[in-house]
Amino acid sequence: MSVIYFLISISVVVAGIFLYLFIKSVKSGQFDDAYTPSVRMLFDDEVKVSPRKSEDKKNNNKQKENQI
Repeated sequence: MSVIYFLISISVVVAGIFLYLFIKSVKSGQFDDAYTPSVRMLFDDEVKVSPRKSEDKKNNNKQKENQI
């Protein structure tokens, strides 16, 4: 019977430690934004094109049209 009391006391201590760590993480703001990280991988990365590259592509297309 004394083993049960020992195990219950150890489990209460472990539960208290987990409760303390949970409260500490909530206060530090770790769980503020739970939605964005789960859908971040669904968004496509925007490709940034420099103005010069876009002008070069337009000029290349015009040259191809002139050749035809």
